[in-house]
Amino acid sequence: MKPNLQFDFITDKENNTLTIRREFLASRALVWDCYTKSELLDRWFAPAPLTTKTKSMDFREGGHWHYAMVEPNGTEYWGYTEYFKISPIDFYTSSDAFSNEAGEINTDLPRAEWLVNFTDKDENALVETIVTYKSLSDLEQVIQMGMEQGMIATMEKLDQLLLTINK
Repeated sequence: MKPNLQFDFITDKENNTLTIRREFLASRALVWDCYTKSELLDRWFAPAPLTTKTKSMDFREGGHWHYAMVEPNGTEYWGYTEYFKISPIDFYTSSDAFSNEAGEINTDLPRAEWLVNFTDKDENALVETIVTYKSLSDLEQVIQMGMEQGMIATMEKLDQLLLTINK
């Protein structure tokens, strides 16, 4: 990440939320595509050295994204995102959960509601993600699981992808 690009990771334990603001050296439309098209998500949506593979994606209101983050040794960590409201290149809302390969939600791990906003910041794109958990213990669990470090590493992979497709 370029040192002058905005990155904020704010924990609000009173409201059980994480707010992540990240600036990218690309247009809002291109960053939107990177967040909403499986062929692009598969190229960045996991902290290195993990990779991502999409099992199915239907990016529409009422749709979903079922994917795995894959370790180099082949171990898979499945996730399931459901999309609720979508306003193209402005925002979308979703829920995100851990799942298995069949798409069954793992109720023993935290589930979250996501509001992902895309705005212009001069010639760059700014993405603000507000992640809301049902309880403080759920929020603390994902922090302990390395959410901040994982988000930093994942966003750096998006930076690298944007360099290759933003010509």
